[in-house]
Amino acid sequence: MRYSRIKTYIIKIVFFITILMSLQAIDVQAQRFPKPEFDSGHIQPETQVPVPRSDFMEFFDVFVLIVALSVVSWLVLKKRSRRGVFWVSIFSILYFGFYREGCVCSVGSIQNVALALFNPGYKIPLTVIAFFVIPLVYSLLFGRVFCAGVCPLGAIQDIFIWKPQQMKSWLQKLLGLIPYIYFGLAILYAATSTDFIICRYDPFIGFYRLDADFLMFLLGGVFLLTSVFIARPYCRFFCPYGVLLNLFSRVSRQHMTITPSKCIQCKLCENSCPFGAIEEPDMLKIREPRKNTVRRFLILAAIIPALIIVGVYTGSQFHENLAMVHPKVRLAQDILEQKNNPEIQNDSEYVEPLEIEAYRSAGKSDQQLFTEANEIIEDFYVGGMILGGFLGLVFGLTLAGLSIFTYRTDYEPNKGECLSCARCMDYCPVETTNS
Repeated sequence: MRYSRIKTYIIKIVFFITILMSLQAIDVQAQRFPKPEFDSGHIQPETQVPVPRSDFMEFFDVFVLIVALSVVSWLVLKKRSRRGVFWVSIFSILYFGFYREGCVCSVGSIQNVALALFNPGYKIPLTVIAFFVIPLVYSLLFGRVFCAGVCPLGAIQDIFIWKPQQMKSWLQKLLGLIPYIYFGLAILYAATSTDFIICRYDPFIGFYRLDADFLMFLLGGVFLLTSVFIARPYCRFFCPYGVLLNLFSRVSRQHMTITPSKCIQCKLCENSCPFGAIEEPDMLKIREPRKNTVRRFLILAAIIPALIIVGVYTGSQFHENLAMVHPKVRLAQDILEQKNNPEIQNDSEYVEPLEIEAYRSAGKSDQQLFTEANEIIEDFYVGGMILGGFLGLVFGLTLAGLSIFTYRTDYEPNKGECLSCARCMDYCPVETTNS
């Protein structure tokens, strides 16, 4: 009965996505433009990013995504097969990684969605919406099956796991705050039309496209070498999309379990998870006095709002520093520095930056540029406060989570942090007995 419900969920998802794509197919055509033709004999240079795909192939990518997620869900929840998940990971590396060159990427789609929400002039492709929404839907129903074997960024790290070391719980919690910071900054910079920092600093896209600069190749290499001993460091401590998957998976309808039936407390799975996502039994019989519980609740009720206020204030104070990433703000700053230091231009060795030279040739006034830059800085003032408040809330809730005691009688995966990789299943003798 349980697996028939899983099958029903998957059929509904496929049907919903198919109808949605059919209704929007004509709308996608609005973004297609023919290549310009030159009479002067000019030859267009080779592009350094993936060439736009045909509509059919873009929707085919969505279809492949749905099939891959469905297969992993079936392998994890019904077949309980780690080997099957591994081979889906290899497929994802080859197809979504090297063949599709990491684009469209569900991780980077966060930025497209943020830009579309805050910039009415930006028309987000339907396929990008699909790559953003579909893994979240599967996470809501079946846990983080996208992370298990479909995400090419996670899959390439997964094959490098060799001798994973268990991390201290407090260190894992501390490093686990970084994705929230990255997530907030990515949305801020995308919403202000500043930059897509997730794509710019993707450590593995250089391997898939074979065109990254030395520093990005080095960064990707460091992550992969680190994966040998610290399992999936990018997924666990940097991935911004993992923030959403974590939240959705916590309330998933169906989630993988270590054992298919009652746990026999053999402890064989205790250190089987390289991601530290297995929660041990806590059968403490002595419960905390009600008075102490109420006192701790009141303290947290005061600390969390205080952290939010501190975050809002801190974000407002750093908004100008955050805004300096925007090219127009940097250009205004350079021109203002020129105006305030006329001796710079009189220096015989001074070479005017290409950005300023291009701006001068456009014929725009400095005052117009300063006005636009000030408007952008004002946007960052508001965005900085929201970002600071969000991080304050995250820190507060993390602190509250550390003070909540959960009573467990079995070894269970943490539904938010578990990547549904199915490794722990191989350590459970109950499955072997029932198979």
